[in-house]
Amino acid sequence: MERKSIGMLIAALRRANGLTQKQLADRLGVSDKAVSRWERDESLPDLMLLPVIIYYLVFVYAPMGGLVIAFKDYNIYDGIFGSPWVGFRYFKQFFSSMFAPRLIRNTLAISLYNLVFGFTAPIILALMFNEVGNMVFKKVSQTISYLPYFISTVVIVSMFVQFLSLDNGLINRILNFFGHESIYFLNEPKYFWGVYTAMNLWKGLGWGTIIYLSALTGINTELYEACYIDGGGRWRQTWHVTLPGISNTIGILLILQLGSVLSVGYESIILMYNPTIYETADVISTYVYRRGLQDADYSFATAVGLFQSVIGLILVTISNKLSAKFTEISIW
Repeated sequence: MERKSIGMLIAALRRANGLTQKQLADRLGVSDKAVSRWERDESLPDLMLLPVIIYYLVFVYAPMGGLVIAFKDYNIYDGIFGSPWVGFRYFKQFFSSMFAPRLIRNTLAISLYNLVFGFTAPIILALMFNEVGNMVFKKVSQTISYLPYFISTVVIVSMFVQFLSLDNGLINRILNFFGHESIYFLNEPKYFWGVYTAMNLWKGLGWGTIIYLSALTGINTELYEACYIDGGGRWRQTWHVTLPGISNTIGILLILQLGSVLSVGYESIILMYNPTIYETADVISTYVYRRGLQDADYSFATAVGLFQSVIGLILVTISNKLSAKFTEISIW
């Protein structure tokens, strides 16, 4: 492909998605002058970067035009442009429904569990790995902790269903051994938040740990030596050297975590739940799935999904500004 055709392609895709050169540059982490040069055929983007540009423009930004159906009474036969405008009807319908309080409560509760346990556990595990002196044991332990992340969600859920089985589940066998009656964990609403959090923690713990271990390698070892000379033991070195050394990483990941408060992954929940535990298992994402794909109520599902995204963007923006103001840690 010639230079001219590449520049024209980038310009056409950018305009089709309603992006300015600066907006595209910000998304790609380059200067707006670089994008301008690409489009004027004065230079070429890195060939490794070109597929990323095309992917985001075609599969990320272009589909965002479909969000307009949240404000229309969308009919698949009339199409997006032929369907009539209804304004905020579906937003009002969602907030006035009997399910909205339950959905928002469950989503926030599960997100809080994930924030408290799922966010802090990788930090603790990374600090523990950092203190291990035996390299063989350290590498084996790290590998074991990483493996669940690469297992399919379907397999993970199936394993937990077997572990928690009423008759032959490992957990219930242990309870029976100590004289306790078996518990049907997956049919009792009060257990769902804990079960879901434990499953997510087991699956994502090792992967989250990798990020913090990478950050730990960037800490200057002379700082530990200086702390030791000043009489600092392991605990003081961790508190005064290690944690401050990875504080930027912790801050950035916390900001991103807060932005996904209303975006609880629905795949695992759909595989685990049933009508008997809707009271605590039904979240906004699963409700959108049922209304959008099962009931074909596309406008309503899009409106609820857009609400999630807007709240996420607001939370990321607020947390980022507060973080930048008080800690000088920011993602932009």
